[in-house]
Amino acid sequence: MMSSRHESRIERQIREAQERGEFDDLPGAGKPLPGHGGTYDENWWIRDWVRRENLTDVGPASLQIRKEAEQLPDRLARESAEQAVRAVVTALNERIRLARRGLVDGPPVVLPTFDVERVVETWRQRRER
Repeated sequence: MMSSRHESRIERQIREAQERGEFDDLPGAGKPLPGHGGTYDENWWIRDWVRRENLTDVGPASLQIRKEAEQLPDRLARESAEQAVRAVVTALNERIRLARRGLVDGPPVVLPTFDVERVVETWRQRRER
């Protein structure tokens, strides 16, 4: 004997949409969820939101300084004058010094400052290639 079950309005709408094929060929169908199988990160949704919205300048100042330090070679590749390269590196070094003394918001920064002359020399060599 079959049990009679009441279909809610929502269930009926879903069933009708399935019958019309509205769920067929959805993007990502048959693919694993991003990040599935990795370690759990309770802030996954924040990281995903920042990536999707391209919010690169979000977060404490000390983290921004770390990011600028990591991206320094790419940043300098866009410069066309040695004076501009020196100015960028000098300004970053000053922010690193402030962060190392705890004078900016965010987690501690343990980055070394950049040797301006060495950075300029590397920049020159890259431009010559």
